[in-house]
Amino acid sequence: MTDFRSGFVALAGRPNVGKSTLLNALVGQKLSIVTPRPQTTRHRVIGLLQLPQAQIAFVDTPGLHHGPRRALNRSMNRAAAAAVGEADLVLFVVEALRWTDEDDLALSRIAATEHAVVAVVNKVDRVYPRERILPYLQELATRHAFRDIVPISASKADNLEALNQVIVAQLPVAEAMFPLDQLTDRSMSFRIAEIIREKLTLELVEELPYGVAVEVEQIETEEDGRKAVSAVIWVEREGQKPIVIGAEGSRLKRIGRSARMELNHLFGERFHLTLWVKVRDNWADDARALRELGLE
Repeated sequence: MTDFRSGFVALAGRPNVGKSTLLNALVGQKLSIVTPRPQTTRHRVIGLLQLPQAQIAFVDTPGLHHGPRRALNRSMNRAAAAAVGEADLVLFVVEALRWTDEDDLALSRIAATEHAVVAVVNKVDRVYPRERILPYLQELATRHAFRDIVPISASKADNLEALNQVIVAQLPVAEAMFPLDQLTDRSMSFRIAEIIREKLTLELVEELPYGVAVEVEQIETEEDGRKAVSAVIWVEREGQKPIVIGAEGSRLKRIGRSARMELNHLFGERFHLTLWVKVRDNWADDARALRELGLE
């Protein structure tokens, strides 16, 4: 197929505009975790969409945000900038009717790469009446020479086919970069750790800062076919352990149960989770700890 197209497409923008929800909607399976809290995404995650005429390697990125703050924040910004720099096309994701200083920051960093950029206006399902979006789209068009501007709703999977058509038209003619049956570049171990971290974030809400990480230590298949997973939840201070564990272990049990149920559904297998909570002092400001936890 001489006209087959293939390339990397970075999903970039400020935190909390729906990049991870969009990645999951585009590939049709949950690859990136999603919470209402900004900066949930810490890693680059590739999700592959296999089409008859193209292979699109979507790259979910941490939200570009004002730093430097902690070493973890700087690492997340570097990961996002690197993904944008290596992309064949950038999807600049914004939230309908909103524009912030961090949108400015994200667009300036994207524009500096001189890559082709398509603006994706997410969450249009929240705009009533729908005509209110038109002035926003017109103003957005003045901010950069976008190849196209596509309004969508990632959560409702609305207008994604039109977005894919725009993307394919911008990709180079090339052979597939990955096997045609591959879904992601991430391992089962990584995805399990991320699901546990998602449930932690949802459960803890505002009680614990971002100083929580998850590391899967072991995955074994038991005689009855279940996947036995042993994972460590790292916190930064001793006083944070009881917050995660809860009274008589109640909170940790809820987190484990919620993660196990989602993993059973996601992988179509039965899981058994053993979770431990351990302290690693100020790991989010420790470059060595970030490397060991796969965050750098």
